[in-house]
Amino acid sequence: MLLAGNIAIMGHYISNLRDIQFNLFDLLGRGEVLEKGPFAEIDRDTANGMLDEVKRMAENDLAESFVEGDRLGVDFNPATGEAKLPESFKKSYRAYMDGEWWRIDAPAELGGTVIPPSLRWAIAEMVLGSNPSIHIYASGTAFAHVAFALGTERDKKIAKIMVDREWGATMMLTEPDAGSDVGAGRTKAVDQGDGTWHITGTKRYITSGDHDLSENIMHYVLARREGGGPGTKGLSLFLIPKFIFDLETGELGKRNGVYVTSIEHKMGLNVSATCEMNLGEKEPAVGYLLGEVHEGIAQMFKVIEFARMMVGTKAIATLSAGYQQALAYSKERIQGPDMTQMTDKASPRVSIIHHPDVRRSLMTQKSYSEGMRSLILYTASIQDDILIAKEAGADKDTLQDLEALNDLLLPVVKGYGSEKSWTLLGTESLQTFGGAGFTEDWPIEQYVRDAKIDTLYEGTTAIQGLDFFFRKIIKDQGRAVGLLAKQIGKFAASGGDLAHEKSELGKALQEVNTAMGSLVGVAMASQEDPKELYKIGQSSSRLLMMVGDLITAWLLLRQAEIANAKIGAASDRDRAFYEGKIASAKFFIRNVLPNLATDRAIIENVDNSIMEISENAF
Repeated sequence: MLLAGNIAIMGHYISNLRDIQFNLFDLLGRGEVLEKGPFAEIDRDTANGMLDEVKRMAENDLAESFVEGDRLGVDFNPATGEAKLPESFKKSYRAYMDGEWWRIDAPAELGGTVIPPSLRWAIAEMVLGSNPSIHIYASGTAFAHVAFALGTERDKKIAKIMVDREWGATMMLTEPDAGSDVGAGRTKAVDQGDGTWHITGTKRYITSGDHDLSENIMHYVLARREGGGPGTKGLSLFLIPKFIFDLETGELGKRNGVYVTSIEHKMGLNVSATCEMNLGEKEPAVGYLLGEVHEGIAQMFKVIEFARMMVGTKAIATLSAGYQQALAYSKERIQGPDMTQMTDKASPRVSIIHHPDVRRSLMTQKSYSEGMRSLILYTASIQDDILIAKEAGADKDTLQDLEALNDLLLPVVKGYGSEKSWTLLGTESLQTFGGAGFTEDWPIEQYVRDAKIDTLYEGTTAIQGLDFFFRKIIKDQGRAVGLLAKQIGKFAASGGDLAHEKSELGKALQEVNTAMGSLVGVAMASQEDPKELYKIGQSSSRLLMMVGDLITAWLLLRQAEIANAKIGAASDRDRAFYEGKIASAKFFIRNVLPNLATDRAIIENVDNSIMEISENAF
């Protein structure tokens, strides 16, 4: 129980399962994909049962160690390179693992339970919102899935061992001198001629680099083989275990030459061990080339795609948790009279949810958190459709359209979702609490600290913006963004309920199309004058935010249209839910979409003056 003044709230995490189910079944029609194709063994009752159980587990077992994990953090022994986690956190982790929720990330061949990605990410939201480090440490199964899908028969055996023995896993890209410039990495790999490689180098900011949650940890390491060329094309991906093991039985042998040299001291997410790691200094770091092919970046991007989806979901889950806390507090915190009675000193005091600016703040949090939840699950629903299309033997064009649309949305999920969540948690959710939000009496200050990393994980927001523009629009020749714009435009022109709001959505779509067209023109001009690229560097993040706001508005309006159709026959409880859906969509249209015209004007008028001044002018 968390206490502040005379107010008490049970636990720190309050899920929004009602909204998750509304998104899955009312908005996205996911009931239609259950009991079919790859999801034949999952019906709606089973899906809802899974969601109910995760809600219970998240709000109790997982949330229980959230605060203590932050306060105690990671206990690191520099002499041995070993990291230990608080017992309370290990108990929460075991609740997740013993409940066998790892099965949703494993292929059927490894004992997994195949469920739609939309259901998988709905489950993940509640885990990530209640105690994000549990989901991060438990990602070993997802890593094993990658090895199973891309590997040789040997690698498939390794993947099975990883799943059966619940091993942890890491992704090792970043190096001290390389950072986001992965192609500048210097870690080297030397072929031993016996199916193994020896890897030497230093990696930094490695999540889950060491811990005492599992007997072994498999490190997925990018390294440059002898003779490998410069840049990313010369990189290969190696599987390097903490302990050498028997490839048939999984039994552990001697310690491998991969050690943690230090633990990063972070502003948040303190129970997640972020490590600097050395390979090959004390003894050889023995590894296996994944798939026996030198396609490291392409292989690692399978992990990165999962990670970007996870980071966006974590960010949005934290915003939802912050909003739920702020909402509960606003209904209990008594302060000041109603604004219409401020001159009457004897007027009764009211809860702060009666104050206009608090309501504005709450509706801002509500509309963004619910709209971006739809963004996550809409993206995941496309992943559902990809799996269904593959099993059904869909034609090449259909499959390429779905995959291109998914690729387009991933930087929006990660970049837009993390940026908006972090900003709103600090400027709105914490602000609702007033000074109390700045104290450790409430979890909101931890939410803010934990959420900042999401704008940095797996590529900063600027990197997401550049990826979105150059790879997902220019390289794709506008294919996916055209498909998305067509869907939004068709809905905006559909009239009927919420006709005014739909009209405003159509105008916003035009603002985004104009801004995008302006930047495409700049990209073409850069073929004659490379300095024109500086304008794109200044504007691509803004374009990413514009697209995120547009998609969020579209999904909120789709929710509102459904709510409008259901509200007449709804129970009192559902009536309030649907009323909130309609209100948040209208609020977002009125208060957020008008900003897109300004963003478009800024993009159209960007120049290179800041690139032309001296460094000393800053």
